[in-house]
Amino acid sequence: MEHKINMNIGNPAERDFIRILTPIIISVFTIYLTIGMTLGILPGFITHDLNFGGLIVGIVMGLQSLTTLLTRAYSGKIADTKGAKTGYQKGILFVIFSGMIYMAAAFFSHNILIALSLIFLARIVHGISESLSITGALTWGIGLTGAEKSGKVMTWNGIAMYAGIAIGAPVAIWINSYFGLTYVFALIIVLSIFGWTLTTKLPDLVVAKIHIRTPFYKVIGLIAGQGLGLAFSSIGFACISSFISLLFAENHWGNPSIAFMAFGIFYILTRVFFSSFPDKYGGYKVALVSLIIEITGQLLIGFSSSEIMALVGCSLTGIGFSLIFPALGVLAIKKVEPQMRGTALGAYAAFFDFSLGLAGPVAGIIAGWYNYQAIYLFGAISCLLAMFILLFNNRNK
Repeated sequence: MEHKINMNIGNPAERDFIRILTPIIISVFTIYLTIGMTLGILPGFITHDLNFGGLIVGIVMGLQSLTTLLTRAYSGKIADTKGAKTGYQKGILFVIFSGMIYMAAAFFSHNILIALSLIFLARIVHGISESLSITGALTWGIGLTGAEKSGKVMTWNGIAMYAGIAIGAPVAIWINSYFGLTYVFALIIVLSIFGWTLTTKLPDLVVAKIHIRTPFYKVIGLIAGQGLGLAFSSIGFACISSFISLLFAENHWGNPSIAFMAFGIFYILTRVFFSSFPDKYGGYKVALVSLIIEITGQLLIGFSSSEIMALVGCSLTGIGFSLIFPALGVLAIKKVEPQMRGTALGAYAAFFDFSLGLAGPVAGIIAGWYNYQAIYLFGAISCLLAMFILLFNNRNK
């Protein structure tokens, strides 16, 4: 079947692609394992150990994405002017630093204000690390394998990212239940060091010596249509990542890690089996169909009366959200020169960060006014807005 991935291992070009990209993808996976681990345990730590409410959970969870958003221009500039490898490895150093701060927060859990302050600081540092690492990884991978494979690079980076998040959350919950919070945070440091070693032998990109660079705000303007579509479609994912564990606990539905796994598994399977769809049918068509599926998933969670219904909603959200980033991302980077690719990727990803940074606090307020299920109606409405934005841009392109 044409839409299935054909790895064509016997092809020398394909072997080179796999050889070059595999260390980057595995390293990205380790970085996002650390992010998934914090998503799995921080909401419970904040509500049960530190005795804060849903609004604080939303602020803490959104703070990392807000920081990533504010540092996207910097990370794109580093990738374009200092080298993508340099930017990526700086990002890993920040992950190591965040792990140390998380450990300090666990140590001071008896003093809730100190612990919460350290968690805020750790989220900021983790946000900087995410900005540098994923912008560096995408720019690095596309630069080493060629612009014609940019969609493929984005697809496999996305698989690594969400596989890390999906696996990291249940792993952290399991480690915390048997060994304690400190071991979870120590593992963040170990994983980061491992991710560093995987990519040390890969070459950096040649830095283009250009004197006039397009300002970041102009790059944002160029890719705003795709970026806004990504931003509103990402809110459904933000609602699951920040509040699904609290929804399961409120309804006594058992282990919430299954919800993370349901989202992650169907997200990955969709990318593996349908990654050619943006090229075959066009980015806008794929994004619109994906949004319809994501809306259905969010509504199922919002009106769920059982654990199974909520899990189906998480699965459909994973299917719907899976192809939106590469579908719109390929269109976005075509609007800039190759020398500005890192900045364009940073600007495009900034819309994703903005939505996650905003969605956490807003969803926390909604939960306080109504309940946790109402959050997913907010996610469905956001996806509907994304559809209108994409239809408008497609009509006026």
